[in-house]
Amino acid sequence: MTETLKPASEDQVLDAIRWAVAEERPLELVGRGSKRGFGRPVQAAHALDLSGLAGIEVYEPEELVLTARAGTSMAEIEAALTARGQALAFEPADLGPLYGGPAGAGTLGGVVGCNLSGPRRIKAGAARDHVLGIEAVSGRGQAFKSGGRVVKNVTGYDLPKLLTGAFGTLAAMTRITVKVLPAPETVRTLAVAGLDDRAGVAMLTRALTSPYEVSGAAHLPAGMLGESARSLIRIEGFGPSVDSRVAALSALLGDAGPLSVLDPGESVDLWRGIRDAAPFVGDGRAVWRVSVAPNAGPQVAAAAGGAYYFDWGGGLVWIATTPEGDAGAAAIRAAVAAAGGGHATLVRAPAGLRAAVPVFEPQPPALEALNRRVRDAFDPRGILSPGRMTA
Repeated sequence: MTETLKPASEDQVLDAIRWAVAEERPLELVGRGSKRGFGRPVQAAHALDLSGLAGIEVYEPEELVLTARAGTSMAEIEAALTARGQALAFEPADLGPLYGGPAGAGTLGGVVGCNLSGPRRIKAGAARDHVLGIEAVSGRGQAFKSGGRVVKNVTGYDLPKLLTGAFGTLAAMTRITVKVLPAPETVRTLAVAGLDDRAGVAMLTRALTSPYEVSGAAHLPAGMLGESARSLIRIEGFGPSVDSRVAALSALLGDAGPLSVLDPGESVDLWRGIRDAAPFVGDGRAVWRVSVAPNAGPQVAAAAGGAYYFDWGGGLVWIATTPEGDAGAAAIRAAVAAAGGGHATLVRAPAGLRAAVPVFEPQPPALEALNRRVRDAFDPRGILSPGRMTA
């Protein structure tokens, strides 16, 4: 049975990790556990629950910066930002429902630790591009901080980017500073119906290479959030600008097929579903998140042999496969390699399958050696979430 340690302060986090290092007791780092099924199963007799480190500490809307403790819920952060007409531009996914949990249960530390970025990544960048500073405790039992509260800082190595996407294997983050931006005033979505995968991705490419500042580009085959196939282009910003760009894109893409424009309410709901893998919530299939060159997306999806849809202009393919055997791992990774490379991540699967199949894309020997040196520098005894990313 796992014993849970729940510190209420940074000093208690430091004490807990120093105890774990001295006793050689591995710790599984968790926030509120909404994404506990993301990554390989961690075998540790103790869990370090960081949800007690919660609360927004500094929010300066005029400076576009927010500092919060790592266990602060995303629901609290998003409510504070919405009240001031601002948002996290990288549009973090809420994967809680994908694992059978409630929506809005994730934490800022979990979002940063998993580097979760939504459809707006094609315009705004990934989560790691919006993390300005962190405070954390390494697997050596040493407290440190890096970065600050300004976009430009030269205080040393860019440790915030290193810890973003490390899944709690290098350090326990206790405080995080992120850049925020004004939320779009309005949103519209252009939908072209009836295109097959290749034609849909080609249409998305036309829109993305236009000068009209597209903030979302997805292709949904029939049955994915709708009865018929739809290729979707999202336009956000000030009202007159959105109206002008929608008109220009409608003229540009009018030859692609039947075109309609979705209103703001429908647009918001639709892109939230795309962001959160809503078509695969509530079933028992394994779920993959595959990043490849956009024009290779249809090729990889066809080889997977499951249900799928495309985001990031075709460069991100969400795939659901049967959880039997290797859940399509060999076929998917062979298709990724044949397409010129990329990353296939097993986002959801039973624990036994996640222990047997590499969850994250296997690294070339040279890169894996570099990763190992980084892990050894931060956590030489393998105390923090051992095995979460690699066996």
